[in-house]
Amino acid sequence: MCFIKTNCAHLLIPCSFVVSELLEPMKHLSLFLPLLTLGFCGQPYQQDTSPKIEAQVLPSPAYPFSGAFSPKEKMHGLTFVAPPEPFPENPMPHVKEVGASWISVVPYAFTRMDVPNVRFSEHGGQWWGERPEGVRETIRAAHEHGIKVMLKPQVYVPRGWTGALDFKTDQDWEQWEAAYERYILRFAALADSTGAELFCIGTEFNNAIQKRPQFWTALIQKIKSVYRGKLTYSSNWDDWERVPFWGELDYIGLGGYFPLVDAVTPEVDQLKSAWKPIHERLKNLSKEKGKPVLFTEFGYLSVDGCGWRNWELENGIEGRNINEQAQANCLEALFATFQPEDWWAGGFLWKWFPNMRGHEGYPERDYTPQGKLGEKVLKKWYK
Repeated sequence: MCFIKTNCAHLLIPCSFVVSELLEPMKHLSLFLPLLTLGFCGQPYQQDTSPKIEAQVLPSPAYPFSGAFSPKEKMHGLTFVAPPEPFPENPMPHVKEVGASWISVVPYAFTRMDVPNVRFSEHGGQWWGERPEGVRETIRAAHEHGIKVMLKPQVYVPRGWTGALDFKTDQDWEQWEAAYERYILRFAALADSTGAELFCIGTEFNNAIQKRPQFWTALIQKIKSVYRGKLTYSSNWDDWERVPFWGELDYIGLGGYFPLVDAVTPEVDQLKSAWKPIHERLKNLSKEKGKPVLFTEFGYLSVDGCGWRNWELENGIEGRNINEQAQANCLEALFATFQPEDWWAGGFLWKWFPNMRGHEGYPERDYTPQGKLGEKVLKKWYK
């Protein structure tokens, strides 16, 4: 799940960024990193024909990690939408007001179908909240208010979806994987240097993890060499039972967008009944793997029928009927089903607009509960 921006960016990865992230907490340390520089010209997005550059393993950081937390604490989280410019006012008091104790910070990169590359722009194209300076400031502000952070770098595929990402040759797969590895390791280094308590290694790569599991297993080990906090992966709602590397992570992560009840305004009891078989499957997987379950994303549009397939409702959303009660009922049923369970670690509501910046023009219908009946439900369960 993601929001669309039309300014697709070109990737520029200076090694100075990773160096600065590893040296920031203790600038006197002498850490030397391999060169990770890769540039792209300002031409239209096209197949990269330059020689393949292998991603490299970074050395382990040598400063103390500050991102420890108690696993007994429920993650009452909000997914922060990265704003286009610096915060006009501190957004964290409102986060505290609804009882949230965590936020998810999502710096997007871009991949096109059939193009084996991952592009992230350091100084242009990305919104401020996605650039390293914005990510660092968001984490700093959260920590200043006692709010913990999951850093969740995520890939957006224009006119496509990461779950369907595929390539015809091993060479193309390897080229894409090297680019993704550079992108994810740079933010793993940032997560470590800022003390972000949780790091998400990827989101909804259904096809990629089935076709190339060895890449993901190796990537997890490389991430662990530069980031010392807890790890998860955000699987799709229909794919979490097929993920082969849960044993290497700390949390079984998934998006909680399960289709539940196909009705204009589903009743809470109907929704709770629909959750029961899903609840049992998740409980059994948690027991089998010995890992808690985390909803890395969950949420509902505030329109008619939001207890069913929300991703389908996104098409033509501006013309759909507003239905705050339907959204509130869906949130109530989710929390009533999972909040009492010790094996459920919590979740991150999709999505929250800091200072109401960064929305696409229809916040009254969007996933955010801000200023709606759903916000009262959130406060009830988060506080």
